[in-house]
Amino acid sequence: MRFADVIGHSELKARLAVGAAAGRFGHALLFSGRNGHGTLPLAHAFAQLVNCEAPSGGDSCGVCSSCVKTANLAHPDLHFVFPVAGTRGNSSAKATSDLYIKQWRELYTATGGYFAEADWYRAMEIENQQGFISRAEADEMIRKLSFKPFEKGYKVMVVWLPEKMRVEAANALLKILEEPWEKTLFLMVSESPSKLLPTITSRLQEIHVPGIDDGAVRAFLETRAQLSADRLDSAVKLARGDIFEALSIAVGDGDADREFFELFAALMRLSYNDRHMELLDWGERVASMGREQQKRFLGYCLAMLRENYILGAGMEQIAYLCGQELDFSRRFSPFIGNHNVEPLLEEIESAVAQIGQNGNPRIIFPHFALSVSKLITRVNG
Repeated sequence: MRFADVIGHSELKARLAVGAAAGRFGHALLFSGRNGHGTLPLAHAFAQLVNCEAPSGGDSCGVCSSCVKTANLAHPDLHFVFPVAGTRGNSSAKATSDLYIKQWRELYTATGGYFAEADWYRAMEIENQQGFISRAEADEMIRKLSFKPFEKGYKVMVVWLPEKMRVEAANALLKILEEPWEKTLFLMVSESPSKLLPTITSRLQEIHVPGIDDGAVRAFLETRAQLSADRLDSAVKLARGDIFEALSIAVGDGDADREFFELFAALMRLSYNDRHMELLDWGERVASMGREQQKRFLGYCLAMLRENYILGAGMEQIAYLCGQELDFSRRFSPFIGNHNVEPLLEEIESAVAQIGQNGNPRIIFPHFALSVSKLITRVNG
């Protein structure tokens, strides 16, 4: 993975290249941002650059022995850690990334490193479980890094979604993050750095990865699908710098998009009319979905509330809505304002956290629906 293969981020790649050329970078970096912004490919490309035998023009050469092995995820000094789950014959406490490295390489190769947490769980066939990084994994990381480098460069440990580390795993890494062995480089790639222990983040140098610029998103979509000018413009605008969102809007799962909208609209209409029994049925319907699908739906609710708040404030020109979502929100937005938007967002974030902690969705979603109902009906007194 060269920087040239990473979508957008020309300024950030240039800064990283300057730091690599001068040897001015920390031993533990945190690439923070949404997966759809390309955080993992950026970290991978940086790992390739620092070990490249002949870098030039602010990028790795792509043809030396180190580059070829790094690009193929087969460099002996490049290690990947990611959330996993227990399998038959392997307890959850002993689950490590090595058990799933074949699936990881297959998914990474197929997507170029642009995949979401839900995609990874599907590849592992654990869609209804939550992955995590165990203490056993932390011990294995320390063991691997304790060896001398097989080649002349850095030993690189790429940790994808470190927020999935259990507390005992995080604590086990504190010493090596504080006092690493020579030529050791940690690259952590996080969507939710606020969920990391403060003792971990204090040892990391954060590199914020913003949304991909619209021009790069547009160029990417033009190579992936034949779209009308209007549909292309809409996908670029609504994606807000997220490649996954851009693909979903342009060529994605229209059925899932429609289902999310229908569920959101139904929740708000039932809440407005104070239909408690039907809200309980609504909660059961969402509870029957897979956990990753539930999290995606809750993320959709967050986005829709934001857009309705913007519309209600009279700022439609900066809203990211179109079609049926915009038609519905023009009617519904007067009921979202300063008096209830924050409590509504807190209810959604609480539901996301509970799902992430493997809570019972048949309890979480009926309670969520009734809580939302109280906040919506309060508007109408």
